[in-house]
Amino acid sequence: MLDCALTTDVPLGPFQDHAILVCSAKGKNSKLHARLTCTRLRVDGAVTSEVSLNSDTVGRMCSSCAHHGEWGRPQSGVGLFLRALGGVGLLYQLQRYTEADPDYAVDQEEVERAAEVLRGEPVAEEDEEHDDEVWEVRADAERLRQSVVSAWRDAARSLHLAQATIAAFPWLADWARPKVTLKEQYLETLRGQAALFVTPAGILAAAAAASMNKPDLPSGEGAFAAIGDSTEVTRRLQAMWSGWQNEARSSWGLPGDSLFTHGAVHDIRRSRKGYAEARVAVGLLLASWEDEARRIASAADTGATAVVTVHLPEIQEDETYGPDRHEKGLVAGLDEWTIGVLLTHITAADWGHRRLTICVPQLIADRLLSRSSLVHCEPATPTPEAVAAVAEASPLGPGVFDDTAVHQRRPLTADHLRLLRSVVSAEDELYIVFSTDGGAEVLPFPELERRAACGWRGVLVASSADLPAALVEPWSVEMGQRPEDQDRWWPEHMRNADDPLFGEELGLNSGAQQAAWLVFGDERQRREHNLRLLAVARGVRDLRSLDAGYDAVGRPRSLPSAVWHGLLAHGRNLDLEPFEAPGGNGWKPGGSGIPLGVLSDVQLYAANADPRFQGKGHSPFCSHTRERGVVASDDLLTVADLVSGKDFDWCSKCSGYAIRRLTDAQLAHYRAAHRLHDIAQQLDPGRGGYDPDRPNRLAEQLRALENWNPGGEDRYSEDSRRWRRMVRELLARGHSTHLDNS
Repeated sequence: MLDCALTTDVPLGPFQDHAILVCSAKGKNSKLHARLTCTRLRVDGAVTSEVSLNSDTVGRMCSSCAHHGEWGRPQSGVGLFLRALGGVGLLYQLQRYTEADPDYAVDQEEVERAAEVLRGEPVAEEDEEHDDEVWEVRADAERLRQSVVSAWRDAARSLHLAQATIAAFPWLADWARPKVTLKEQYLETLRGQAALFVTPAGILAAAAAASMNKPDLPSGEGAFAAIGDSTEVTRRLQAMWSGWQNEARSSWGLPGDSLFTHGAVHDIRRSRKGYAEARVAVGLLLASWEDEARRIASAADTGATAVVTVHLPEIQEDETYGPDRHEKGLVAGLDEWTIGVLLTHITAADWGHRRLTICVPQLIADRLLSRSSLVHCEPATPTPEAVAAVAEASPLGPGVFDDTAVHQRRPLTADHLRLLRSVVSAEDELYIVFSTDGGAEVLPFPELERRAACGWRGVLVASSADLPAALVEPWSVEMGQRPEDQDRWWPEHMRNADDPLFGEELGLNSGAQQAAWLVFGDERQRREHNLRLLAVARGVRDLRSLDAGYDAVGRPRSLPSAVWHGLLAHGRNLDLEPFEAPGGNGWKPGGSGIPLGVLSDVQLYAANADPRFQGKGHSPFCSHTRERGVVASDDLLTVADLVSGKDFDWCSKCSGYAIRRLTDAQLAHYRAAHRLHDIAQQLDPGRGGYDPDRPNRLAEQLRALENWNPGGEDRYSEDSRRWRRMVRELLARGHSTHLDNS
């Protein structure tokens, strides 16, 4: 096992003497640990302290924590720097692929013999007694070829990771240069071995085959009569052409007969009349294609070459699950032909920036520069944009994340976000950013990456993980406590308007409880994570901006479901009858026309809310929308839109929408309006009957509601005047009704 622990000779650059938190036993010379959970910290009474990051501190680090411990906050600058060094980071990569592994080394002669075997002609059919032996030799040579090419891929990936890390932290360059040189030399050795299996003539012929247009197929010739009618002959010959060209364009040479001629006469009995003639005609047709490819290659091989710059794709982890999970990017995922071109024609390489220079025949260059190429290529003449991109290196230092005061923050770039992506939880956070164009915003990580890639200029103020623990931790403890009486929060019946908990399921407190309760696994950690996301997302003006799209396998990259339930309440819990206009019909009684006040701008989110389009409107929590939360394509409405009289067509299961949770002021007005509506119903015999035993109580309740301000603090708003006018009218009606009944 490689010893990749952080050592005192590693330069710390601008993070020298940066403060980090450590754990240790009591004692001046005790070992320092990154976490209290370190298995080597076994002394009771361990303490946490803050020390300066320097060579003395590194020398006292526990060997396990110095190797893979998370020093500093994971999303801080110093945390990212130390993370890039430890684990499978720079210190590990610098020790890999610097020389041949003695346990798996392959000598040059063995590689040359295997390459010679694979370049030889296949065994003749009549030489059957040696078939097994020859095929076994060829199989061993093929396995060796795959092993050598795979080693070259892995060594290239390791060199790229090392150089990319050094580019992000340039003060490491001089210290790491000797080991990087060894890696470059060994990579060149592996490239030379892998190139023995590739013939430049074969690569050129494959490029010629890829450039060929579809030929005229001789479907009407009598030699093909055994295959079937002209339609069947055309279908099979087209399939043979497509298969042959696809095989040729992704291989290190022309595929030869292989299975293509067999496919053209597949499932035809050998005893059928004309079978032998059809088999010969199919073979001659395929041979004519290969002859044409060789002719094009020979005509193009005139010594004219072109210098091309190849930009390899960025390494990406496969987001699928199961045995098929694999890494993509760099040289992984490229077809054999492209790999062969790189092995045989590379002249210069900048693996850190994934940029290779190759000198190839013009025919190969034309294919690489075409849109059908699997990699982005361009003529090697440097453009001003390319020069600027190289000069625009963005080394990470204090000030990008939370290492300095906000007024000292430095602009965030795509390079910084690539480092931040290495933190496991980075994509699951929300980020508060500031730019001169958009002001202060809350963005999910994918949107932040998209903007940075487009040249957005802004600073990162904080992430949801940066919220003060003094606020979040007590809140998490409070919200995590579940009452013994579950009916208090999950009632099976509708509450009366006089109930102190009426409408509580619409409020912020209930939302925080759902975000805290709907967790699995490590309950405390996930509960706190959900509440941090909820606290940041509550300040977002339009929740549709939190839609982060979909990942590579089609899963939505959205907030956790528990957080969406913390932000939104089910629309079926919202009763707007008090605010509807008086009147109604036999099926539904009218409302009281109470002013909406602070409720008028409360947001509603729905899919397909516009009644002009076919289909019903659905809530983000509806099973018809796969309970996916809010996405960018959803419709945004307000409570005022609902009571405006528009003819919405809502889903009967989910009520069609979800409502943004009510603030304390909004919930208070919602409750006051329902109490006033309830009193109005009791005073109207036509709607709810009159109870002669409660006139004094109703009058007392009305007087308590008389000074309520629906618009908030503004006592002289139109809504406040309407409210007081309604209360006075109900007081007068109650007094008149009481006199009439007396």
